[in-house]
Amino acid sequence: MPATRNLCAQLPLDLHQRVCEAREESGLTTAQYITNLLLEYYEMKENGGNAAMTNGKNRTLAFQIDEELFQRIKAHLERESARLGRKVTQREFVLNAIIGVLNMSEPMDVDEAGVSPCEAGAEDGSAQPQEEDTPAALSA
Repeated sequence: MPATRNLCAQLPLDLHQRVCEAREESGLTTAQYITNLLLEYYEMKENGGNAAMTNGKNRTLAFQIDEELFQRIKAHLERESARLGRKVTQREFVLNAIIGVLNMSEPMDVDEAGVSPCEAGAEDGSAQPQEEDTPAALSA
C-alpha cells in the first residue's frame, strides 16, 4: 500500500451532498471515491480534457454542415435554453435527434418469432381477418 496523507477541504453544502450521494451509490469509502475522482480528473487533463477518450466506451461522430443549417440549430438551441431555463447543448440536441430517429425506425413490439401483435394469428391459430379500407371499417 502506498504512503498516504490527509487532504481536507471545505465544500459548498450542495456539492458535498452530491459527492456523498455518488460515493454511497459507488459503494466505495470516502477515501477511495475521492482518490478515484482525482485520478480521473488528472487523466482527463492529460488527455486534452476528454475523459471519454480514456474509457473506450464512447465514440466520436463528427461531420460538417452548411452555415444556414448551423444557424438554424443555434437559434433552436437558444429558444430551447430560454424555454427550459437551462443551457441546451449541441451534443444534447444531436443525441436526442439521433435517438429519436432510431427509436422510430427500429422494430417495436416484436416477439421472439419476429411477429408483431398485428401480424399474429387469432388464438385458434387462424389468421386474423384484415379490415377493408371502406367507410364502415374506417368509422369503426
